[in-house]
Amino acid sequence: MSHSPFPGRRSVLRGTLAASAALTLPTALGAAPAFALSGRPKAGWGVQAGDVTSDSGLVWVRSDRPARMVVETSPTDSFRTARRWHGPLLGADSDFTGTTRLHGLPAGEQIHYRVLLADPDDPRRTGEPVTGTFRTAPAKRRHDVRFVWSGDLAGQGWGINESIGGYRIFDAMAKLDPDFFLCSGDNIYADGVISATQALPDGSLYRNVTTEEKAHVAVTLDDFRGNFRYNLLDQALRRFNAQVPNVIQWDDHEVRNNWYPGEVIGSGTPYPAGTELDDLALRSRRAFSEYFPISTISGRPDGRIYRVHHHGPLLDVFVLDMRTYRNANSPDDQTTDPQGILGAEQLEWLKRELSRSRAVWKVIAADMPLGLVVPDGVEGKADFEAVAQGDPGAPLGRELQIAELLRYIKHCRITGTVWLTADVHYTSAQHYDPSRAAFKDFEPFWEFVSGPLNAGAFPANALDATFGPDRVFVKAPTASNVSPAEGYQFFGEVGIDGSSGELTVRLREYDGTVLFTKTLQPGRVGQ
Repeated sequence: MSHSPFPGRRSVLRGTLAASAALTLPTALGAAPAFALSGRPKAGWGVQAGDVTSDSGLVWVRSDRPARMVVETSPTDSFRTARRWHGPLLGADSDFTGTTRLHGLPAGEQIHYRVLLADPDDPRRTGEPVTGTFRTAPAKRRHDVRFVWSGDLAGQGWGINESIGGYRIFDAMAKLDPDFFLCSGDNIYADGVISATQALPDGSLYRNVTTEEKAHVAVTLDDFRGNFRYNLLDQALRRFNAQVPNVIQWDDHEVRNNWYPGEVIGSGTPYPAGTELDDLALRSRRAFSEYFPISTISGRPDGRIYRVHHHGPLLDVFVLDMRTYRNANSPDDQTTDPQGILGAEQLEWLKRELSRSRAVWKVIAADMPLGLVVPDGVEGKADFEAVAQGDPGAPLGRELQIAELLRYIKHCRITGTVWLTADVHYTSAQHYDPSRAAFKDFEPFWEFVSGPLNAGAFPANALDATFGPDRVFVKAPTASNVSPAEGYQFFGEVGIDGSSGELTVRLREYDGTVLFTKTLQPGRVGQ
């Protein structure tokens, strides 16, 4: 795959790079792109694929004006034998974004696609096609599976810095040619301002690409849309999106740091006093659904994000939403807690789907860790943001719901569960074992943490002994809010061998360097 300025016409990314070249920095700062007078629709924000299965997938695009979305697919990048899919009309009501569902695709094959944007009044007038590719999930077990995961993009004021290669971590992930990318939340920092510069410890400046929407916290629907558009200014991310399909979940910063349903903002913040977080969450969810190809949001009246992603016989990924259905952040020491961090309905869904799964490996994609103590950070309060609250004894608060789930996995003898997460801005591996735990009615399991993609890095969190975690590996800075220019940006890779069924996790740095490796054996309830 060529990343040169002048790729060949048959390069997979030809259309993406050509369209992206028109998206210059001054254009991003204005209300309308510079190419708006060219007379034909343009797709300068690239393309994305998402929720790809063995026979289906979703393709996303954004136009610069009203346009009809058309997708063509082909087994080769020549498009000599192309199949055409007629997509939606893209208009202002969706911020000129749209998604087209592809179905009836061959399993385990490379699919080349190109998106054409047609003038709604004259379908013969189309813009330059934008191309991408993805692999469908295999239908047979013998095929290997590889995916990468991470989270936390453009946080703590550290945005796109072109002098260090922008979001360079996406180039390192692309080199592994994964089947898909699991983003574990914090795709944007709607509550964070990105200024033109930030001071670094050595006295130099970190220089950001800036936009009007990132000059203040997101409140309106257009603010949230602008946050998602901001990330697509990065060339490495657009290249990655054109090569690797996404499986996306969300966490708090898509709305506001540590938010929970029913929360109301008081005075003394960048937000108007009395702002209801539920209102911000609705606007963010709408923008989220517009800017990512996700199947469940558009297909369900409640717009839910949690779902199971089936990737052939070897893998099911259970994508959780630990944000929308949680109870309020608190000292989290209550002895009964039916709502917990998942909500009762999502917990029952997860237990049911885990029982139904016939995949060799069942990855539970959590947007928050289980045994790491994550304080809420509100001054004067001892509230907690994740599951653990630091009490090493029997489960309390949100731990009660996780205990119920772990007990269910053990007694139903559900094999091959692995937990993946991000959120805490460092990378680590924790092994949970009942022999070390206060709560003992579960089988051993692993939890792997990665991230950030491009955000401030932070020291490691304390462990809570309730479920017996042992931190086998960790890499984290000793200082807080270390910039992407100084390193400490991480992603994880999961590979499943089609012959043996073994699952190998590799924790990697931003340049792809392997820091830690762990191989797990298939067919076991506990590891």
